[in-house]
Order: sequence, then C-alpha cells, then structure tokens
Amino acid sequence: MPDPAPAGAGPRRDWDVRLVPDERGRTRRPEPDCPVEIALTAVSGRWTTLVLRELAHEAHSFGELRGRLPEISAKVLAERLRTLEERGLVNRERLRGFPVRTRYRLTAAGRAVRPLLVELYRTGLAIDAARDGAEPVG
Repeated sequence: MPDPAPAGAGPRRDWDVRLVPDERGRTRRPEPDCPVEIALTAVSGRWTTLVLRELAHEAHSFGELRGRLPEISAKVLAERLRTLEERGLVNRERLRGFPVRTRYRLTAAGRAVRPLLVELYRTGLAIDAARDGAEPVG
C-alpha cells in the first residue's frame, strides 16, 4: 500500500513514471506487494539464479542439476528447489517407476523471471565496467 504524503503535503508528483508506473511501487518503505520487491524476492538467495538458469530451457532431475552445478551441495540444492517451489516458480514432478525420480521445471511465473535474469546480467556488466572506468560490454 502506498504511504500517504507527509501531513500537510499533497500527493507526490515527482515519481519517475518509468521507474514507478503505478501506485503499487509508490511506497516509502519496502512492501511485499511492490512489483520490485516481488521480483527481487523471486531471485534472492545464493545459487537461486543459477538453479533458475539451468531450468530455463528444460526440466531436470535433482541429479542432473547437481551435475550441471557441481559446486552446490545436495542440502543447498534441495533448499533452493523447495524455496523456488514455495515461491511458485518451480513445479516438482514425481515420475513413475523404481527408483522414484523427480523432475523440476519452471512454472509460468518461473519463466517470467528469465528477462529479469538477462537484465541483471547486463546490469552487472555495466556496474563492473563503471567501477573500472571502462565502457560497458554488450
């Protein structure tokens, strides 16, 4: 919910409409329904962006994900997958047969994160280049 203007002041008129196109983002503190907070929460957590990246093109089993991200521990991968499932970004599908196998795939909400990851990568390049005084790559 947007914060009201300070007592005696009218509504703020200085919002950059490209950054804050609607009322949900016009807050003076982090709010859980702010679109920026929703997006940042979706990708927060160490390893989360890499797990999302690996699932962006196709579903994978837990073992396949471990093979694609060999530095992540089984415990952390299980935690990230569980968190992504709770956030509504990943579906877990148990496959028939023995031994039981599980595949993970992105939901529609998970697929919606892809442009954010692309832009975060570009922004990281620009920040890194600006720190070094160089022109951004890409």
